[in-house]
Amino acid sequence: MKNVISLQSRNQKLVPNLFFITYMANKKVYIETYGCQMNVNDTEVIFSILKKAGYDRTENMDEADVIMANTCSVRDNAEQRIWGRIDQFYGQKRQREGVLSGIVGCMAERLKDKLLESGRVDFVAGPDSYRSLPMLLSRIAPGRPQINVELSREETYGDIEPVRIDKNGVSAFISIMRGCNNVCSYCVVPYTRGAERSRDPHTIVREACDVFSKGYKEVTLLGQNVDSYLWKNPDAPEEKVDFADLLSMVAEISPVLRVRFSTSHPKDISDKVIDTMARYENICRHIHLPVQSGSNAMLEKMRRRYTREWYLERVGRIRKSMPDCAITTDIIAGFCGETLQDHQDTLDIMREVGYDYAYMFQYSERPGTLAARNYPDDIPLQEKTRRLNEIIELQNGLSLESNRRDVGKRFKVLVEGTSRRSQEELCGRTSMNKMCVFPAKLASDSVPADGVNVLKIGDYVEVEVRSCTSATLICDIVK
Repeated sequence: MKNVISLQSRNQKLVPNLFFITYMANKKVYIETYGCQMNVNDTEVIFSILKKAGYDRTENMDEADVIMANTCSVRDNAEQRIWGRIDQFYGQKRQREGVLSGIVGCMAERLKDKLLESGRVDFVAGPDSYRSLPMLLSRIAPGRPQINVELSREETYGDIEPVRIDKNGVSAFISIMRGCNNVCSYCVVPYTRGAERSRDPHTIVREACDVFSKGYKEVTLLGQNVDSYLWKNPDAPEEKVDFADLLSMVAEISPVLRVRFSTSHPKDISDKVIDTMARYENICRHIHLPVQSGSNAMLEKMRRRYTREWYLERVGRIRKSMPDCAITTDIIAGFCGETLQDHQDTLDIMREVGYDYAYMFQYSERPGTLAARNYPDDIPLQEKTRRLNEIIELQNGLSLESNRRDVGKRFKVLVEGTSRRSQEELCGRTSMNKMCVFPAKLASDSVPADGVNVLKIGDYVEVEVRSCTSATLICDIVK
């Protein structure tokens, strides 16, 4: 790679000089975010870092001085979409002199050389190098793109207050750890985000307290595998905080602050976590527990490190402690060597668990993973599609059954915004993470003493389910 300056250490002094501060004043940055909730939170971190360097956030790409995509590499179609956007970013550069464009996040880490060789980006920054972005931007010159993709064993961005980009001011994401140690054979995340690092719990609680003081009513604790969260005090190694401890610490901030988390790994979710959830009413009754496959043969090949029997035992333990807890999942169709019986095993475990919702995908080979190196991607695309459609059809039925069981029940719902189907309706989720729609106004006989009958975003409201679809509970407000 010629004409590329690489920052080899995140500890390199990054204090900008006065010229840099002056030069960057009033510059605007536009970021598109792809992928998971972690990427959304990373974008908030990036905005915070760039704000301190003199940049303003804009949602209009046409007025931005810096354009970037925060990217995902989990599936090939996500990367293909981003390549298309790179071409559009390049079009902006050609139309407006001085515009800079770049790629950050997982795709930047995985495809750094290819991105720079394309000649269409000015900078590339991996998930652990966001602190260097102001310096990278200051050093860009014609023919001299900038890159920092060094992975870290310490970086958690725990000292950075994210710039919240949510629209409603009700729900906030808080990252509690970074990286992943599991190395599932199909997954690229350990290669793009590095090893696990758990954030200091006191900074997590402080951030949760801060958003709550600003009117947020819900926080979601994020990590690739939250159940493996384990912080050890560097000054007192005997002082440890695990995920169950952290859940308690955040839940105790206030009984009106809802606490969610994502994502759990079936091999790590403990009785202590389950019991902690059951003990606090404000820890939401929802666990996302990716099964990926119902076949032990596939689970072993995927390096998931649990069996079908272990998984079902964990589900049983959850339901014993919290009968009302919703369980959602991820499922991969057509993994390497998957037989018709393996596929049937997946359909069978779906029926046995009765998932409330699922994210379902065809297997997408990711270069560099253990599966790509060791197993042929031997299920024809047409067959993958057929199996995926069977999974989707079954899950749609299971979701509808789950929602029908809720008809006639009452739930406490946090108002999150206006319904997509009508300005006269609001929407919000139950503790079980089910979406509800309901009238925006209280009935005349339900108006409180202050005479206010219009619900606001951030209010809690009790609703009764009148009907449903497979995706939504249709509700009336309870008097």
